[in-house]
Amino acid sequence: MSDPECATVLVVDDERDVADAYAAQLEDRYDVITAYSGEEALEALDPTVDAVLLDRRMPDVSGDEVLETIRDRNLETRVAMVTAVDPDFEVVDMGFDAYVSKPPARDELRETIDRLLERRELDDDLQEYYSLVARRSALEAEYSQDQLDERDDYAELVDRIENHREHVDESLDDLDDDAVFVGAVSEVVDQEDVTESAQSDDGRSN
Repeated sequence: MSDPECATVLVVDDERDVADAYAAQLEDRYDVITAYSGEEALEALDPTVDAVLLDRRMPDVSGDEVLETIRDRNLETRVAMVTAVDPDFEVVDMGFDAYVSKPPARDELRETIDRLLERRELDDDLQEYYSLVARRSALEAEYSQDQLDERDDYAELVDRIENHREHVDESLDDLDDDAVFVGAVSEVVDQEDVTESAQSDDGRSN
């Protein structure tokens, strides 16, 4: 696994005070780079960047566009959107790995980065599964189940998660006893099980 002490984290926010505050909270543990615009973020991005904390709403190049570029370049960088923008249904097609609401606490920032670094070591299929579940979780935190059930794009997202779940179960059988790998995958599987259980309970109560 990537050593957190050696990890490079790119912090992107057009509010300099916010970006600098995040950097100050993290620089004792990670190698932190700051970018104060989407354009600066794109200039700073290269294969050495392990994780990105990315604001969504920026005036020149938006966080959504930066994220899209990261995925188009096939960089292994894992991305957490750290934003005051409430998740909308556009997130269904966004390839982030976590969605964090502002203002995050220092511990939340560090825990988010540590999870991103763990997931960086997983294969592409597991990373995609993690990303899909993160998108679903972001939507479920913002909308009621009734609102979600009215959306075809949400239903398609759920179907994609279920399809990937089969591959995840197979991958779990193939993984060795490395606790980091097993823990990283089991965490998202457990999260998915909790979600399914809650939805089942909600359905019985209606």
